[in-house]
Amino acid sequence: MGSFWENEIKRELEALKEKALLRSLPPIEDRRGPWVKIEGKWRLNLASNDYLGLGATLTWEEAQEVLASWGAGAGASRLLSGNHLYYQFLEQALEESYGRPALVFSSGYLANLGVICGLAGRRDLILADKLVHASLIDALRLSGARFYRYPHRDLKALEDLLRQHRGRFRRALIVTESVFSMDGDFPDLKALVELARRFEALLVLDEAHAIGVFGRRGLGLAEELGVLSEVDVLVGTFGKALGSYGAFVVLPEAMKNLLLSKARSFIFTTALPPVVVAFSLKAFKRLPALEEARQRVRGLASSLRQALGLSAPGLEAQVPIVPVILGASERALAVSRDLFSAGFWAPAIRPPTVPEGTARLRLSLTALMEESQLEPLVQRLRELRCA
Repeated sequence: MGSFWENEIKRELEALKEKALLRSLPPIEDRRGPWVKIEGKWRLNLASNDYLGLGATLTWEEAQEVLASWGAGAGASRLLSGNHLYYQFLEQALEESYGRPALVFSSGYLANLGVICGLAGRRDLILADKLVHASLIDALRLSGARFYRYPHRDLKALEDLLRQHRGRFRRALIVTESVFSMDGDFPDLKALVELARRFEALLVLDEAHAIGVFGRRGLGLAEELGVLSEVDVLVGTFGKALGSYGAFVVLPEAMKNLLLSKARSFIFTTALPPVVVAFSLKAFKRLPALEEARQRVRGLASSLRQALGLSAPGLEAQVPIVPVILGASERALAVSRDLFSAGFWAPAIRPPTVPEGTARLRLSLTALMEESQLEPLVQRLRELRCA
């Protein structure tokens, strides 16, 4: 049984292996602060998006209290019987902070699918940065809209596309990340806002890697740069700096109502467990008071870049995503294995996650780390001629 496809699948797997693109799941045995235990040894975790170190702050007593009242699961989608009260509390807290209605999704991937496919269709135009997240690329394809992917951060190319195509479509969406997840850089948000207004387009901003790290209250790069109220649709996540799981969208009331009826990734997904939403609420309410943690992780990022000889302009130097680009996938794997032996967990990032020829280490920092813990990393990368 299965012989008609088994050999073909094996050939495909072998081809991936030859290109150093075959993946496997790492067994994480334990986690304590910035450390993970793999193969019986503790290694500094440079592959976490828990930028503020909030991931382990929910106590068992707090979890038990929610579990005793609500159980372990939601039992249904939000439009059926899964819309427990913690959703209301969380969306109310989000609206109070962002000044607009919010809608919580079960993951960042589902949020991006829901927003793009819910707001755009065959009569619409989408212009997206070439390096947006895979979830946004999938959303472009599924939406049925005409879409173009402009060169990374090239706003002149974006303007040319708007000038050439905007007039033929009902709606136009400009889609970008604020902090790009693999490069740790960001676009000119103020210029993007101006372009969106000039061409009557909706600006959809994925703030997944900026929330918690940037902004006076930790609300993201748009808050940091003073354009929060001018972003039409803001997508955020609870699974990174907030240390939980799930995602949210901040947008006008009419758009929220449209997504409730059209966003398939919202309608047809089981709601998040109450204990998860309760922790997301707890973490989000703590954000304004975590300025010290924000400054700490941003300072670590700036120091690490300087030690590795990596330059970045302005605020970009403080992004806690530090890419060390190595080129070939084989080399990225070899360096990753060497660091693993030296006590660091830094998996190689390879195509299709990043463009061909740009395989890398994506060094991700958290506020729980110390500079002294990063010094041996810098030394080892220098020995390997990576810095």
